[in-house]
Amino acid sequence: MSLDVPAAAATLLRAYRTGEPVEPLVNLFEGLDIDGAYAIQLAQVERWLGDGAVVKGHKVGLTSAVMQRQLGVDQPDFGHLTDRMFYDESQVVDISAFLQPRVEPEIGFILGKPLAGPGVTIEDVADAVESVVPALEIIDSRVRDWRISIVDTIADNASSGGVVLGTARVKLSDVDVVATTGVLKVNDETAGTGKGSAVLGNPLSAVAWLANVLGERGVTLEAGHVVLPGSVTAAVPVSEGDVVTATFDGLGTVTARFGKVSG
Repeated sequence: MSLDVPAAAATLLRAYRTGEPVEPLVNLFEGLDIDGAYAIQLAQVERWLGDGAVVKGHKVGLTSAVMQRQLGVDQPDFGHLTDRMFYDESQVVDISAFLQPRVEPEIGFILGKPLAGPGVTIEDVADAVESVVPALEIIDSRVRDWRISIVDTIADNASSGGVVLGTARVKLSDVDVVATTGVLKVNDETAGTGKGSAVLGNPLSAVAWLANVLGERGVTLEAGHVVLPGSVTAAVPVSEGDVVTATFDGLGTVTARFGKVSG
């Protein structure tokens, strides 16, 4: 039986709409593999674009050795970031927009030039980066209890949820993205620390990987887009009322406040 991509995409879109997570897709749809999972992801993205959303960047996931071992893979995955996923620090992040949110501290990159693979190197990425920014990624899963395999998370847009960018914009030459240490705090309590080297040894490597994988699909990373290369710590669950900060040496701090927004 061939994979029913439209039905799988509809299952995930229904979870967004109702707020009710679903069973692992690998248990629901026969023949689900990595290629099929990306097809499901793209079907959802096309639906969002049809509803007026705009792609503003991409995220890379599974960039730590621990997470790769946990899901039995030897490479990262990627997801799409639309304009509707971004929050300003001044905004309250509406917790009710998510199902099972967790936060991750990341070293965000804003591109000043396009990156088109294949053949993109770390040096190419460094040349294309306009600025570096402290970021909090809000990951979320439409799969019940985060019981995900690699194909589940890929299909689910790499478990993307939201993004909060700090106000600082730092030149790449002014921060060591490999050596910098990030500290994640929830309500002033330290929840995790990690170095940039936790992201494939160098966060720029994650961006190069992304550009090359997208290049194989005929997609270019555009100037002005944001790339999140992966977390420097384990993800931490968040709840209504939580205040989360991520601080990176030489880069600054980003803050996210979670609550319920009426209207």
